[in-house]
Amino acid sequence: MSGLAMALVGIDALLLLLLPRRWAAVPILAAACYLPVGAGFDIGPINVYGIRIILMLALLRMLLRNEGLAGGMNRVDWLMLWWSLVAIASSLFYDDTMSVFVNRAGLVFMACGCYFPLRAFCTSRDDVMRLTRALALLLWPVALAMLHEKLDGTNVFAEFGGLSPYSEVRNGTIRAQGAFSHSILAGSVGASMLPLMAMLWRTHRATALAGIAAALGMVFMSGSTGPIMGSAFALAALLMWRGRQHMRLVRWGAVAAYVGLELVMNAPAYFIFAYIDLTGSSTSWHRAALIDAAVIHFPEWWLAGTSYTRHWMPYGVPWSSNHIDITNYYIRMGVYGGLPLMLMFIAVMAAAFSLAGKSLRALGGAGSGEAFLIWTLGASLFAHVTNFLSVSYFDQSIVFFYFTLAAIGSAAVQQAGSSIQVPATSGFEGPQYRFNT
Repeated sequence: MSGLAMALVGIDALLLLLLPRRWAAVPILAAACYLPVGAGFDIGPINVYGIRIILMLALLRMLLRNEGLAGGMNRVDWLMLWWSLVAIASSLFYDDTMSVFVNRAGLVFMACGCYFPLRAFCTSRDDVMRLTRALALLLWPVALAMLHEKLDGTNVFAEFGGLSPYSEVRNGTIRAQGAFSHSILAGSVGASMLPLMAMLWRTHRATALAGIAAALGMVFMSGSTGPIMGSAFALAALLMWRGRQHMRLVRWGAVAAYVGLELVMNAPAYFIFAYIDLTGSSTSWHRAALIDAAVIHFPEWWLAGTSYTRHWMPYGVPWSSNHIDITNYYIRMGVYGGLPLMLMFIAVMAAAFSLAGKSLRALGGAGSGEAFLIWTLGASLFAHVTNFLSVSYFDQSIVFFYFTLAAIGSAAVQQAGSSIQVPATSGFEGPQYRFNT
């Protein structure tokens, strides 16, 4: 960790302890935007990253100030705890139990350390809007730094430590990554934030435009197919606002389309990934082959995961002699903790979608601003869900996923009309908000 990173951690920590509750999530989001996860130091087998220091202080603040979860524990909150328990318990099935336990404990700490403080600090739909506005501005320095990286080939965030100063170049394309550990992660964050920026459009248009420009800039400067596809899915989910009354038909249509691919393709339908390359520098075949390998080797990992996947592919990765590049977050959950952990992770997201759906039904299906806010959160979660098919969130990008989950939980507990007053409207640009702040 460089002196610059230590200064950023110090400023973030001070703000986290001093800011009022409605702004307390901003230092966490700022650390996720600017502080590389590799900026840190080791204490024995424990990696003490700067972002982990911030999350530890956030948990400490929750306890000292008795800042609980808005509306009490919901289904997503409980499933997060069950997911954590399964992740820890999976370490008991390995020969090297202690080292695996430390690894799983780090995974759980990052997840719960992100989710529960963000859930506690984001207490209402007003807070969701306020923090989204802040996030739109926080993304701008990231986008500008990635633009510089795209043009110059050097990463200014390397000054914080934990990153190479030189950008990755693949097939002549510079893939900017900003403060993130990989260009795909940087672009995936931008893709998943696009729907959130849409909720600002009518009330804070300048901020919305800034956020949309920053998010799209991150996507395209990453030079990766995955984030571009994630943006397309995010936009499609956002546009389905007009057809929200027909989502059951859409879901069954998607299932029918997949079955149709199974019938007409010579290979399994998931090999459709192998044909998607929008930048000329993607490893699309690997995504499809990874799913196929996980299916073939299912008996090896289904119970509690596996410590060896190198034989799944004809090539490995330079950072591990035991594993291949697990670029699918669902499969990574399976490798970590078997089918129980994978299914529990999927259950967390399913519960969040269900919570958003119940909130929309509670609002009567009207095209109000409150309903549109919840819809954009669901669209952001959908972008994450599709991103997970092509990349594992192994750095601070996971903060943005848990922010979306936390925002859904906090927005759902609020009674319609209790904090945001909106006229009924229809269409994508319809929602207008007035805050009682």
